[in-house]
Amino acid sequence: MPGLHRVAHRGYSAVAPENTLPALASAVLAGATFVEFDVRTTADGVPVVIHDRTVDRTTDGTGYVWDLTLDEVRALDAGSWFSPGYAGVRVPLLGEALDLLAPPDADTPPAVVAPVPGLAGEPQLLLEIKPPADLEQVKRILAQVAERGLLDRTVVQSFDPQVVAVVREALPEVRRGLLRMALVDDTVALAADLGVVFCNPPVRDVLADPDAVARFADAGIGVMPWTANDLAHWPALVGAGVAGLISDRAGELTGWATRG
Repeated sequence: MPGLHRVAHRGYSAVAPENTLPALASAVLAGATFVEFDVRTTADGVPVVIHDRTVDRTTDGTGYVWDLTLDEVRALDAGSWFSPGYAGVRVPLLGEALDLLAPPDADTPPAVVAPVPGLAGEPQLLLEIKPPADLEQVKRILAQVAERGLLDRTVVQSFDPQVVAVVREALPEVRRGLLRMALVDDTVALAADLGVVFCNPPVRDVLADPDAVARFADAGIGVMPWTANDLAHWPALVGAGVAGLISDRAGELTGWATRG
């Protein structure tokens, strides 16, 4: 299945703490064709890579990301919750994550060793902007992507259609994606109106309505369901015609998709 995108969800989050530099580096080495990660903005306006609204679940701290300064966020341990071996791992700056994934000819040298030959090479980025995010915050995020020459390799997505619309306003040429908590009747029309290249719903909805993938395809939109962690579901999802699978199990997905 050479055309199937293998999307590492929050990096290779089955083997390293999600949305950390070790998880992102592991995703590249595991052969992901897309590395997905989440971006929020601190109280002092700095984009950082973290999923939740609060730091409670994935660090030793507490509080909403948007109420904490960068220094407060960076002081937190973002690895011990996953394993003692990751004690002291920090919440990455967006810039650090981008530098890790930057192309070899960028000004910043790549921080990841070359991936296994024949696998992902230079993966694309699936950058999720978490709400709330205003125009200035979105512009700041996109500027960092542009500075590293990564716009052509990046799809910017959000669950919030308004954030997707703000991304289009800030930089119309960047590829966009729309995440959904469920597939409802107007989803294809909404995705088409936003001009997205991907619409990414839950696995359960694609399994329940596999014909939905064709409806998106007719509108020129690919589908990459989340979070495809059950290998038993992968054949049915691929059979429905999905463009890719978003999974915590990036290494296993690469092995399955590239075998013989």
